[in-house]
Amino acid sequence: MSALRPDLQIIAENVTAGARVLDVGCGDGALMAALRDRAGVSARGLELNPTNVSAAVTRGLSVIQGDADTDLADYPSDSVDYAILSQTLQTTRAPHLVLEELLRIGRQAFVSFPNFAHWRIRLSLLTQGRMPVTRLLPESWYDTPNIHHVSIDDFRDLIASRGWTCDGEWFLSGGKPTARGMANLLAEHAVFLLRR
Repeated sequence: MSALRPDLQIIAENVTAGARVLDVGCGDGALMAALRDRAGVSARGLELNPTNVSAAVTRGLSVIQGDADTDLADYPSDSVDYAILSQTLQTTRAPHLVLEELLRIGRQAFVSFPNFAHWRIRLSLLTQGRMPVTRLLPESWYDTPNIHHVSIDDFRDLIASRGWTCDGEWFLSGGKPTARGMANLLAEHAVFLLRR
């Protein structure tokens, strides 16, 4: 079995065995398959890309094609233990509304995203005056699916303004854990576990 992306590994390690999960923006279903195979999790997925939907279904997963911005209203409240949104928040049209829906559907929600305040991005903007193209953000500004550039501090402010509770925070740089203290500057990715 292939290794999970580092943010997905954190999520997989923190989902309770036997839980019910909705993975929004599930890609090819790698996380869902790992949760099913390792922890007996009952997982469902929602994915925009039809090629990814097909790949997930080929793995024997329950995945439907849909859009996080418009289709989450169809899910019942408190219908899963965990709603997951990994590396998808920044591609949604209304991230705050998508998060509200996740926290309505799931008792808890995992959210992971690239930190657009990472020092390499800041340095690239400062020295080159252009939107950076990096290993983790490989698309040019005109071809990127990222429409909201969120930082860790921005996300923490949103959590506070909405009155949500943060049950966990994990920060990654180079795929490895990094300290919380200066995460907004040093972390390339963030993973949060939230609840209402």
